[in-house]
Parts: sequence; C-alpha cells; structure tokens
Amino acid sequence: MDDLFQDAYLASLYDRVSKWGPSDDFYLHLIESANDVLDVGCGTGALLRRVRGNGHPGRLVGVDPAQGMLAVARTEPDVDWVYGYLEDVGFEHEFDLAVMTGHAFQVLLTDEDVRELLAAVHRALRPGRHFAFETRNPRYGAWEDWTPEHVVEIEDAAGTQVRVWSEVEEVEGEFVTFTQTYASRSWEAPRVSRSTLRFMPAETLDHLLAETGFVVDERYGFWDRSLFTSSSPEIITVASTR
Repeated sequence: MDDLFQDAYLASLYDRVSKWGPSDDFYLHLIESANDVLDVGCGTGALLRRVRGNGHPGRLVGVDPAQGMLAVARTEPDVDWVYGYLEDVGFEHEFDLAVMTGHAFQVLLTDEDVRELLAAVHRALRPGRHFAFETRNPRYGAWEDWTPEHVVEIEDAAGTQVRVWSEVEEVEGEFVTFTQTYASRSWEAPRVSRSTLRFMPAETLDHLLAETGFVVDERYGFWDRSLFTSSSPEIITVASTR
C-alpha cells in the first residue's frame, strides 16, 4: 500500500492537501438523505466526521485498510471505524447508501479487483439501495497536470511549511504511475509516495456494474451535476442494487 496512506505523518497532511470541496458537498447531500451509511475507503474520515458533526442521527461506518488514515479518522468517536478491506468485513444487507470518494475507486487495478469490491458493496446494501462513487474520465487526461510546477504549500500541525507536488512516471494504457513528493526546508530529505491508478472508461465500468447486479441510476460529469459527456472530467455514478 502507498506510504501516503499508511504513514501516520503523511496521513495527517492529507486533509490539508485535499481540502473540502464540491465533491464533498455532493456526497454530503446524498448522505443527509440516508439513514445507515457505509464509506468504503474512508481515509481520514473527513466526510463522515463532518456528517456526524452536522447532527446525522443514523449509523455511520467507515472502512479502510490504512492504519495511518484511520488514526486520523478515529478523532471522531461517534462513527464506527473498521480496519480492513470491505471484502473481508462481511456486512450483509445493512446499509441504505454506500459511498467511495476521493477517486479511491481508481486503486482497483484489475477487472477482478473491481468485481470483488462491487460484489462486497452489493452484499452490504439493502435491496434497491445505492452506491455512489467517482472515477476520473480517461479522455480528459487529468494526469497531464500532475507536474512539479503545480505545487501545493501547506503547514503541518506543528506549523512546519511543507511543499507537495506530483509527477507522472509512466502512462501505459489505462494505468498511470506517479509520485507525490513532500518536502520541507527543515527536513534532511523529501518523502516520496508512489501510486498507480487505473483510468477506466465509462463503457468498461458500466459492464462491470451490470455484471455485479447494479443498475446505473444517475451519471454526472462534474460535481455541479452536469450530465456526463465524453469530455467530462469525472465519471460520477449513483447505482442501485437489483
């Protein structure tokens, strides 16, 4: 697993780099209308922590295989934080809504990985309930902006200035391998996390959803709920169990 997710210090920087934005508002709106909610790959738990802080009365469960991220999430005790992969947890028809945010879906690199995840989500949901998630549209080419020129400057909890940037190493078919570098003048050396993401076309995604018993109810191309087109930056999907 990428150092970004396991390392406690790097995990503590995640929400400072990836600040609350329109995608979070999109999912927040969905969750507010559901009772029992499952966040798959919940990361630092920012979404569910905000939901609970806003007074959501239902059951909220976050699942993630990264201890570093969950250490941040567990600052909110009134959410069930579960360590592990959803496929191994064993939920059975317990939730009204499942979400997978932050482009976490793209860490699933094979069709079989996707099938296993979708099957586990399907088992966790009650009949006719919904799974909402997003993946970047490969035709948009978001990785072209992942260059050292696009630097984010943040402060950690101690006030240390940290510079963060991404750099693509390889693009091969649907797969993009890149590094994310964290650097500070007060450190002896930068810290580097390496990742590979899959940029799956909508046609492949829909085939796998149908295979695993999902029907696509809504499809958007951006967080303003504009309809998906071939040039949209996102493939935002709300699918229901059959």
